[in-house]
Amino acid sequence: MTQRAIVLDANILIRAVLGRRVRELIVESPADVSFFAPDAAFDEARKYLPELLEKRGVDGVAALATLDALEAVVRPLDSDLYRSFEQPALARIGERDADDWPALACALMLDCPVWTEDTDFFGTGVATWTTSRVKLFLSPDEPPSPEEPAG
Repeated sequence: MTQRAIVLDANILIRAVLGRRVRELIVESPADVSFFAPDAAFDEARKYLPELLEKRGVDGVAALATLDALEAVVRPLDSDLYRSFEQPALARIGERDADDWPALACALMLDCPVWTEDTDFFGTGVATWTTSRVKLFLSPDEPPSPEEPAG
């Protein structure tokens, strides 16, 4: 079994806290999928969630506990790990939204796609999955048809 990885942008972490669909996609994913997010994405989610939660009338303590619990499944990557990819990431995304460089740097470092709803990642040379399509990436490979040799 080949291990697969995907980097989550802050907006996906926020969606995982505010709704069920993203959280279920993460938690119910096959064991061969590893989830990562830059520490900056967790920081950004913690920055914006309180205001979003207040607008929705959601208990902030419980919601932020959900974000904390996600760290057991979505591995936070310390900036020391991806900092060497800052310049290549900025060269690809800097003109659109320089604040997104940490997620792109992590994807470059891990040689894997990004899961985001942010169109700034399109055209950066890294595969980008949106929530509406990420299930295709997360699904295990289909078994070979009877006509195809296995392996």
